[in-house]
Formats: sequence, C-alpha cells, structure tokens
Amino acid sequence: MSDAAFDVDARWQLSPSVALRPEPFGALAYHFGNRRLTFLKSLQMVDLVRSLEQHDSAGAAMTALGVTPGERPSYERALASLADSHVVVRVKGAPCS
Repeated sequence: MSDAAFDVDARWQLSPSVALRPEPFGALAYHFGNRRLTFLKSLQMVDLVRSLEQHDSAGAAMTALGVTPGERPSYERALASLADSHVVVRVKGAPCS
C-alpha cells in the first residue's frame, strides 16, 4: 500500500490479529501474526481505529469522530501506515472502491 494512497472510501477494521493496550498517549497495538508493535500516538486515533468497522468507509469514520478537513491528510497517512503494518485491514466481503 505504500506505493498508493490509502483508500478512504473502503471499509476497514482493526485486524483480528491485533490487540490494543490503552496508554496515556494513545495505545500500543500488538500484531500477534507478525509480532510487530505499533504506537497509536493520540486518543482520537485510537477511537478512529476502534470505530472503523462501524462505518461504511474510513472517511465516514473520520467524519463521525469530528476529524476536520485540515486534519484528514495526517489521519489518512497514519491509516495508510497502519494498513501497511496490517494493524487495520479491509473488511472481508466489502466491495473494493
């Protein structure tokens, strides 16, 4: 995914292979498959990742959480990085946009 932009119109979810541990700065995400530890550096990002599967798209999840248009590019970059790390994955059976 690093060679393409993150698809904000697709449905995403926290990977079933990932556990989030709350921390004062946000959360630690541990992937049991690749044993990778990832830092989520804001509480709003943690809320976004946890809520992804409740929305029709990542963009809709950002809107629902009040991510402003000015903040969206940084959130999209963060989600792209989380997708590259397999912390968030596309919802199975969801159509590709």
